[in-house]
Amino acid sequence: MLSEFDLIARYFTRPLRPGSPAALGVGDDCALLAPSPGMHLAISTDMLVEGRHFFAGADPFQLGHKCLAVNLSDLAAMGATPLAFTLALALPAPDEAWLAPFAQGLLALADRHGCELIGGDTTKGPLTISITVFGEVPQDQALRRSGARPGDDIWVSGSLGDARLALAGLRGERILDAARLDEAAPRLHAPTPRLDLGLALRGLASAAIDVSDGLAGDLGHILRQSGVGAVIDVDALPAGPMLASEPPVLQREYGLAGGDDYELCFTADPARRDAVLDAARAAATPVTRIGAIQATPGLRLTDGAGRPTRIAQTSFDHFASP
Repeated sequence: MLSEFDLIARYFTRPLRPGSPAALGVGDDCALLAPSPGMHLAISTDMLVEGRHFFAGADPFQLGHKCLAVNLSDLAAMGATPLAFTLALALPAPDEAWLAPFAQGLLALADRHGCELIGGDTTKGPLTISITVFGEVPQDQALRRSGARPGDDIWVSGSLGDARLALAGLRGERILDAARLDEAAPRLHAPTPRLDLGLALRGLASAAIDVSDGLAGDLGHILRQSGVGAVIDVDALPAGPMLASEPPVLQREYGLAGGDDYELCFTADPARRDAVLDAARAAATPVTRIGAIQATPGLRLTDGAGRPTRIAQTSFDHFASP
């Protein structure tokens, strides 16, 4: 059986890449990072627990991808460039048939974005994956949640709801044939962090957040921290290709409060609409204008005709959700 240190050496220790921001990586008591002059470090941590964030028996390659992708999505929401990450991994047993594809999925995404694995920890226990990611962003250019102003447009990247639809299919809440489930499932199991868009929005977006727990709940963080309100056209929400064939009421519900989308929701001055669209094209990421920031606090929903509408706006809460 692999020891803890054999496991780390075999699956998670690699030479530092040429030009790596890490001055020292795996193998010492601490790693050493050397961020560029004039930059702030952007740091985020996410934990994924089997049975809570992913199903028991989840595909290990996809799981390796997702556990880093959700952290990179946080960097994207700040307009930060990835530098490095640490991995803390609790395993019931050092199963090499699981570890090999998990490491492959994790490190393939890391390599795609030049993000160095620089350390972490392993222990025995229920399957739990915790990653801390480090990025850098020029001083005073970080996209924050507190900059939205009345009159700003509200935008969202990509599409919404297919991840929630896939979850509903896997849970048996919706009957999806195998082909439709296979089409929707990658949005749940292998999200795409919108890093290029986050970088392109520096100097354009007044506020930003990644959509992980549902659009309504995550936008609510921007509204509270900016001291503003908003109106959203629920019929403007960009439904994912699989969700688009579902009834309109489900499109609205899953688009507004589905979660696991890992898209960017951001605000920008309406005078910068063309610039936002140019940035989105440069990042090869579609964006949709879905509403506007208002001075009166609270989130108000309308349909495509401008009529007020009500939809359940619950977002995922780790301690309140089943």
